Amino acid sequence: MFIKENGTVTTQDIVEEFGITPRTIQRDLNVLAYNDLIISPHRGKWTTTEKRVKMSS
Repeated sequence: MFIKENGTVTTQDIVEEFGITPRTIQRDLNVLAYNDLIISPHRGKWTTTEKRVKMSS
């Protein structure tokens, strides 16, 4: 949701927002990318894809 709300973000933007390590962020981003939910148009920058997912509350 953070990436979707902010458009294209850097890995560092996510680190600063959530206060977790870059390695943890990278693992999570890799899972999202593997599932085609995000893409990296430029090294270190991320944006969402058009793939829809069901969000639970």
